[in-house]
Amino acid sequence: MHTTKVLEYLKKHGQLLDFDIAAATNISLENVRASLTELSERGDISKCSVTSYVKGKAVEGFQCRLSGFIPRPAPGRKPGVK
Repeated sequence: MHTTKVLEYLKKHGQLLDFDIAAATNISLENVRASLTELSERGDISKCSVTSYVKGKAVEGFQCRLSGFIPRPAPGRKPGVK
């Protein structure tokens, strides 16, 4: 199916929402969600449900990233350890 293309896109671009992946890869949202579910079951990615609000309307989706991937800390000052 489209699992290889979705996995490669996540490897290249990091943590993304399912509808962002669908828009960028020109794959239908249903196919992207099916691919993400398969990748999550295999343990290749981490997936969690999110609710975003677009113009006051709730939009359900998945946020995904590669398993074992830890994002770099955000730039800037960090609170001191006391």
